Amino acid sequence: MGYKAPRGTRDILPQEASRWHILEEKFKELCYIYDFAEIRTPIFEETELFVRSVGEESDVVKKEMYAFKDRGGRELALRPEGTAGVVRAYLEHGMHNITQPVKIFYYGPMFRYDRPQAGRQRQFYQMGIEVFGTKEPSADVEVIKFTAEFFFKLGFKNLKLHINSVGCPQCRPSYQEDLKEFAREKLSSLCPDCQKRALLNPLRLLDCKTESCRNLMNDSPQIDGYFCNSCREHFSEVLKLLKVLNVSYYVDPRLVRGLDYYTNTAFEFISENIGAQGSLGGGGRYDNLVESCGGPPVPGVGMAVGVERIVLAMEKEEFSLGKNEPEGVFLAIDGHDFREEGLIMLYSMREKGLRAEIDYLNRSLKGQMKFAHRSGFRYVIILGREEKLKNEVKLRDMLKGEQLELSYEEALIFLIAERGHTFFRGMSPCSEKNN
Repeated sequence: MGYKAPRGTRDILPQEASRWHILEEKFKELCYIYDFAEIRTPIFEETELFVRSVGEESDVVKKEMYAFKDRGGRELALRPEGTAGVVRAYLEHGMHNITQPVKIFYYGPMFRYDRPQAGRQRQFYQMGIEVFGTKEPSADVEVIKFTAEFFFKLGFKNLKLHINSVGCPQCRPSYQEDLKEFAREKLSSLCPDCQKRALLNPLRLLDCKTESCRNLMNDSPQIDGYFCNSCREHFSEVLKLLKVLNVSYYVDPRLVRGLDYYTNTAFEFISENIGAQGSLGGGGRYDNLVESCGGPPVPGVGMAVGVERIVLAMEKEEFSLGKNEPEGVFLAIDGHDFREEGLIMLYSMREKGLRAEIDYLNRSLKGQMKFAHRSGFRYVIILGREEKLKNEVKLRDMLKGEQLELSYEEALIFLIAERGHTFFRGMSPCSEKNN
């Protein structure tokens, strides 16, 4: 076969997908605890939505967006990030007219045309949360605290929270002008991208990944000297509340994030173990985004985390989303005469919420046992002539190498009792045994 997944995309195979499920469950469980409700938006929107929200001169719009015309001549784009679509839905469905704040979470694929590398794909997955309708610094802190707790639940202990304020439309322009003037003297030494940014989007000069550009910008003006009183007070309150909640942080004056809609708070959680793509997730405040998309003035704050980068960082840290222990039950039928009875048992186990499987290739009993072992089943129920004469089954624990002889009803009661263990994934992630 000559077909391969397109460059910048990858298949998530079953074994890896099962670990992704655990990550998603932990995220959704935390959303439930923090009272965030799910929204699902289309993977493509009108191109203009992303131009107006993300920024016409941003790298995302200029270089990375998958934009196209459909058969009706409409300008559409695959979503490069999640917030713009959520804002569109928030306005389209009148959520700005209901009781505020509105707290939403989302999960799904995003698309950016970029050079594929470790932790960065052209189709990638993000999970995010958004809070609309409040300017309170405590909302910024809730989003940051949520992100910190999510990473802690996954097992991370050494991530660094970088935080900054990027000001607001009232105080930022004067800073941008001084930054532009600073860069003008070094223009010929900057990379081609930064030479364009110096004229069109000077704040992005601080975020260049090219080492020579970063060195040249080391002595550039810092934004905190330009804050208006409102921005200074907001950032000070955010930092104070983080201390109250024992969330450690590092104020990083170079942190500006890659999207133009941010105002005031901007933050990232960074791992030093996955190279240049060290940011596992981040976000900030966007008090003018709803208005720029055609709505009324509605403040907002949110964050997003990258699933592929989290998985990569966890591999580097040498811990996993879950142990690949044997789980579930395989029903081994020794003899064709018991096939119908075996099928009745199989579906009765599934009806009870058990992960259960049976042989479909007419293997020998020995072959079925080998298949059950290779496929990672914890238990095997054996039904054959000997068991039928005794009106019982054999229940074998493949992990412990132990075997019981008991009636099928007794075996079913035992397996249901074990359902709360990780051997059976059918339990709710909010169940008592999972907490």
